[in-house]
Amino acid sequence: MKQYEIIYQNEADFIKELEDLKQKCNTAGASNLMFQIFSEILEEAVINRLCQMIEQIFPEAPYFGCSTSGNLINCQLSGEIIVTATIFEYESSQFKIFQYDLHSKPVEWITEAITKEAENSPWLRAIEMYFTIPESSYTRFCEGLDRIRPDIQMFGGVACSDDITSDASCVFSKDGGFSESSIVIVFYGGKDFHVDSIRVSGWKPLGRKFTVTKSDGSILQELNGIPAYDVYYKYLHINNDENFFYNTLEFPLFYEHNGTNIVRVPVASNADGSIVMSSDIDVGSTVSLSYGDPRTILEIIAEDSKNIRSFCPDLLHIFSCAARRTFWNTSEPAYELEPFKDIASSVGFFSHGEFIRTNNYLNQHNVTLVVAAMREGPKKSAAAPAPLKSKEHSSRIPLVSRLAMFISATSLELEQANNNLEIANKNLKEAAITDGMTGLFNRTETQRRIAELLDGSGERNFSLVMLDIDNFKQVNDNFGHQEGDTVIISLAEILHNEIMRKSTKYAAGRWGGEEFMLVLPDTDISAASLVAELTRQCFANTSFPIARTQTISLGVTKAKKDDTLDTLCTRVDTALYQAKKTGKNKVVIL
Repeated sequence: MKQYEIIYQNEADFIKELEDLKQKCNTAGASNLMFQIFSEILEEAVINRLCQMIEQIFPEAPYFGCSTSGNLINCQLSGEIIVTATIFEYESSQFKIFQYDLHSKPVEWITEAITKEAENSPWLRAIEMYFTIPESSYTRFCEGLDRIRPDIQMFGGVACSDDITSDASCVFSKDGGFSESSIVIVFYGGKDFHVDSIRVSGWKPLGRKFTVTKSDGSILQELNGIPAYDVYYKYLHINNDENFFYNTLEFPLFYEHNGTNIVRVPVASNADGSIVMSSDIDVGSTVSLSYGDPRTILEIIAEDSKNIRSFCPDLLHIFSCAARRTFWNTSEPAYELEPFKDIASSVGFFSHGEFIRTNNYLNQHNVTLVVAAMREGPKKSAAAPAPLKSKEHSSRIPLVSRLAMFISATSLELEQANNNLEIANKNLKEAAITDGMTGLFNRTETQRRIAELLDGSGERNFSLVMLDIDNFKQVNDNFGHQEGDTVIISLAEILHNEIMRKSTKYAAGRWGGEEFMLVLPDTDISAASLVAELTRQCFANTSFPIARTQTISLGVTKAKKDDTLDTLCTRVDTALYQAKKTGKNKVVIL
């Protein structure tokens, strides 16, 4: 696979370069030839004339292209219009170009057509996509291609113009012609064709997280119950005006979708405070504002370039978001591409959005770099990496990025401090209502829960079980207080494991010393007596290291309509007293 590049200057020079290329192709004996055209000029007449000249010299050769926000040849920013010719040198290599008009066919029809074409192309290895900026989101398109064979790579970009705030864009192909509302799809494959693709973001979540509480498809309406725009105004003081899109480029939303981190730039803001996104964001999603971390970007690119280098590609196709061009500053917009420069010939453009398949899902990204590597035949020897640029050169980072890193670090510290404070407050609250020895509720909290049930409206359908360890003074006197504590703790564990786990409504508290109280909401006297009997049997079957077996006595009562806290607790205490008085190790109902 070989690539020849032409930077368009004028018609005469372009014709001459095409004629020279034709001579080279005839000499090389190429089996297939395909042209790509990337243009910062969106005028239909200019693009059509360019295509006519290609057809004049190469009448059989297919071509396709799109409008851009900047063109890349061999990882460098090139002219307003670039034309590359790709020569496929293996007879087994195949490609097909399709163009679909979004105005004449629904998205579902288009994705079904692409899926069927893929099913009927067993040679297929990769699908490349070029989109015009749509009137709605890309979500349905992405979801519609999920059924395509999982081994097929998918990648591409969204056409745009030199004004990244504009919706103007176009795509075109030999068979489909010029269009401002179409998708161009390119199939690549063959038994000797190999492809790999990567994506690089490097954007990190900034500060606190927000939950999407209201959305309608690609219209993000509320975050944490407030208009989505208010988040941008409150934290970044970005106004809801015609410059909203441009001002949010450096601070897109960051969230997880289909198991992949997605960075998404808002397309526009509305008067009602909602934000238009390029793809749907579901209610319940957790999102953050994000910022570009230059160090992370360069580290990821350095590592990923090694993987691409080991793939030994013949050609790279590059889709880089126009926002990244702004991020690295306009004097050197292709700076981050340096590690790929000497790996293979490359062509690409600065886009309005990027696509890549990850975890078998096709996702649309913003502020992302997508690189597709292609090769015919077996691996050739990998090119040695070029020397890295000096640290002084690589430190040219926009001030806003340094400020964002500082804000993020301090925000994370504050978030951690708040988390620690919340944990401490939670521990204090738990300590205030918990018995220190047993971990059950203390008497104050147990009384509060009983009083709460008494204050409830309607029938008082709850019961109490009061229990006491029999002859506990003898346990302490004969075996020591440590063994006495073991007996108390074991009873508490029975109440927790055997009783409270049977219903989340049940509560057990230490009433005092060796006395305990069970509060059983929605439980009549019959069910409460069964709970009491289960508790008695579990404790009687427990053997202690020194004290051997011990028993408990239990009193059971159900709340009455005219009960107060005092009358109810006195009655269950009386029931317990009768169990003690009449032989112990029994349940008495009163």
